[in-house]
Amino acid sequence: MKNAWGASLCMLGLLGAGSVHAQGPLLWHGESVSYLYGKNYNVDPAIQQTITLEHASAWTWGDLFAFVDNSWYNGARSGNGNYSLYGEFSPRFSAGKLLGQDLSFGPVKDILLATTYEFGDDDVDAYLIGPGFDLAIPGFDYFQLNFYYRKPDGNRVPSGAWQITPAWSYTLPLGNSNLLIDGFIDWVVNNKSGHGNNQSDYHANLHFNPQIKYDLGKSLGYEAKHLYVGVEYDYWSDKYGIKDDGSFTTDQDTASLLVKYQF
Repeated sequence: MKNAWGASLCMLGLLGAGSVHAQGPLLWHGESVSYLYGKNYNVDPAIQQTITLEHASAWTWGDLFAFVDNSWYNGARSGNGNYSLYGEFSPRFSAGKLLGQDLSFGPVKDILLATTYEFGDDDVDAYLIGPGFDLAIPGFDYFQLNFYYRKPDGNRVPSGAWQITPAWSYTLPLGNSNLLIDGFIDWVVNNKSGHGNNQSDYHANLHFNPQIKYDLGKSLGYEAKHLYVGVEYDYWSDKYGIKDDGSFTTDQDTASLLVKYQF
């Protein structure tokens, strides 16, 4: 656990260090650290505190988003102990940039090959790949729509499933600052059944996870560094692909208080 956390810190730090190569393939990058406190989680312990490190960047070949969550369970235990680690590493490869052509049509700005590697404690590693689209939707800072085929590492169920993932950001002026609304939806659209010695099932599920944040740093006069305060809403039907059958509640509906500092 500690080695994985340290390796994740090194990974994000090295990505951030790319800014020194102004003439290289890196176009821009940004990092952030967040703290969340929430109650009423399901499957995992009900009370959670989470520190999240995030990295986002644009490159001459596409873009990259990566994050690491480190969660504590307020003394309760789940899985390997009273804390857990989970992260994702998500490069997308732009057909428009790599071909040097404008591939836009209608609301589509670019076509990409979207990939993700999910990793963490317990048996959660998975690989995702599929087509991605950058969309031009009026008012949005960005809107992405990715279609994935997700394959778990090893022989875990499901052997493969399809996932649709939109991600967005929307900024609203509020007084002398801004309200930022961003987030994602992970929608696994098909059920999968176990085979052979692995008879467990993986149920279709939908994870809706927006954040509503007020730019407190800007309201205090700090334009270059952003300090956000707000809430993160988390709705997850059939969390982790575990069907909610009444005897074991897996439909999660909760919110967390949020503080985020963006470098």
